[in-house]
Amino acid sequence: MIESDSGIMVTVAVIGGTGKEGGGLAVRWALNGYRVLIGSRDAQRAAARCEEWNQELGGDYLTGMANPDAAAAADIVVVSVPFDAQPEIVESIKAQAAGKIVVDLTVPLKPPHVRTVFLPEGGAAALNTQRILGPTARVVGAFHNVSAGKLKDPSAEIDCDVLVCSDDADAKVDVIQLVEAAGMRGVDAGPLANVVAAEALTPVLLHINKAYGIKTAGIRITGLPS
Repeated sequence: MIESDSGIMVTVAVIGGTGKEGGGLAVRWALNGYRVLIGSRDAQRAAARCEEWNQELGGDYLTGMANPDAAAAADIVVVSVPFDAQPEIVESIKAQAAGKIVVDLTVPLKPPHVRTVFLPEGGAAALNTQRILGPTARVVGAFHNVSAGKLKDPSAEIDCDVLVCSDDADAKVDVIQLVEAAGMRGVDAGPLANVVAAEALTPVLLHINKAYGIKTAGIRITGLPS
């Protein structure tokens, strides 16, 4: 059971959790002791998707609701949305995210050239999230380089490290615990400014997938103690 310092189960809201990556992480966290809320712009869609997942999992693991409601009820907010929708959705949860850890998974991709690195105005998606939410939000960039195909199977092993970037050292510790609960190893990759490199790796991995006929390229940091 994952608990806060007060002994209460930690609640994670996955904003955009009806998608592949957010949904895969949500299921893994729910099966490993977190209370998980699935946020969507359409509350009915979120509720219907959670009902499907709960039936598949054989229990009442996930709850669906509108994005602002999910963020308001959470201890940790995870943003898993397409890059073009990110500013609007982050703005919609600004009040509810104040003072909370906000984990941003967003990768700047510019279709149709999704295998070419694209640096957005502001440098990185997670840096823009920090600007939108303001200084009280404890923004962490993580999970950018994980295959959604692997995440969707909660029993699958994922041979991938997760780079975790933030200016808040305590927030990084909590997010690394989230990484481990999802079946991966979290690596402290420095301040939030370093998230530019993590986000930019995803188009590189997409190119590698195509070049070598695979779907699950990831990263592994060598030299770390086991």
